[in-house]
Amino acid sequence: MASITTPQIFVALGSVEPDLVEPLLSEHQRLIQDPTDEDLANADAAIVRAAYRVDRELLDRMPALKVIARTGVGTDLVDVAEASRRGIPVVITPGSNTASVAEGVFAHLLALVKKLSPLTALVREGRWEQRAAVGVGDLEGFTLGIIGYGRIGRRVARIAEAFELKVLAYDPFAEIPAEIRCDTVEELLAGSDFVTLHAPLTPENHNLINADRLKAMKPGAILVNCSRGGLVELDAVHEALQSGHLSGLGLDVYDPEPPAHHPLFDHENVVLTPHLMGFTRQGMAHTVRDAAQGAVDVLAGRTPAAVAAP
Repeated sequence: MASITTPQIFVALGSVEPDLVEPLLSEHQRLIQDPTDEDLANADAAIVRAAYRVDRELLDRMPALKVIARTGVGTDLVDVAEASRRGIPVVITPGSNTASVAEGVFAHLLALVKKLSPLTALVREGRWEQRAAVGVGDLEGFTLGIIGYGRIGRRVARIAEAFELKVLAYDPFAEIPAEIRCDTVEELLAGSDFVTLHAPLTPENHNLINADRLKAMKPGAILVNCSRGGLVELDAVHEALQSGHLSGLGLDVYDPEPPAHHPLFDHENVVLTPHLMGFTRQGMAHTVRDAAQGAVDVLAGRTPAAVAAP
């Protein structure tokens, strides 16, 4: 008589596309969308989307859980320490949307430098004769400052080379080539025409870009944040935009999300996207597959590609 294997249950916490996950599962593993309380109680693995909170209360409801697989690298909403205390690794997927976010930075930067929003309005509203009053800029020959030189920061630097941008980088923990390394945030800000943020949101980094740091930036600089909303003090940035000290701002991230309306959202030299630069179709397919593979690896006794530190 054939032995019966108890199925291993993968629950989707948030929207997870079955066609991305199921090809990675063995015949005794199955994915459950919209899990019931019973499904959670029996879950061996959880694939967790970015907006889903995994706290102690939820962990209590999943006593059989052996692995959490987070789509992405941010674990702000996952109690990693509590999961670790229970012996549950939190798999993350660094690199799966690196290219998407880096390209998003340049989408923002080009939109701001080339004044795409104001110029679109000119044509749409029949104000062609005013076009000479809009100062369109270039990237070539200018300096891009990268704060945070991890996977995405390094990818941004590679793309910058194609635009013949000079690059400066600051990261107290990463290895940075000596010719582009800055020793302080202030040094980077003072030398950069454009600044892009790729730092984690830690207590030390909260409001990393504040009124004092904005004063250290070059007059007319452009700031892009596709990392974490809490890195930027919006009121201070709004003042810098109004004074003209900052000539443009690109935001893909906010604190909280979704954000309450802020007056700077109405400024013509601001480009806003709803935390989607890393959520391209291709990027999301990569991150969901990588998360599922990480969960499968843990259940099979293999070491997953990346695990969040408790």
